[in-house]
Amino acid sequence: MKDLTFGMLLAVFEEIFGAGLFWAMVIAAVLVTVAYLYVLIRDRSVSWRKFLLAQLSMPFGAVAAVWFVLAVTHSKLGNLGGPIDVIVFLGIAVAGAVGTAILVYTAQSLLRRHSAA
Repeated sequence: MKDLTFGMLLAVFEEIFGAGLFWAMVIAAVLVTVAYLYVLIRDRSVSWRKFLLAQLSMPFGAVAAVWFVLAVTHSKLGNLGGPIDVIVFLGIAVAGAVGTAILVYTAQSLLRRHSAA
């Protein structure tokens, strides 16, 4: 593995998660992102109350993302082999936390009408 290319990353992620699950996650991420952009454009401002609730959900998203990857890859925390594994898992946790915050904020905004808070 000399070069890190986009095609190689796709192949690795498809191998880890399976093609169906990987592309389902990509589609879900795109849909949530489009909905989030729609909410931001529609509301023209950030609701700080919804933002706070979204931030409070971040630890749950971080734990869920790490748990999900461990479950899908049939791994255990004891299988971590070195610093790079810890860095990867921290990245997974951060991505899960941010993704959950965006999902929660978007869901709140779509389910409840825009508030002045």
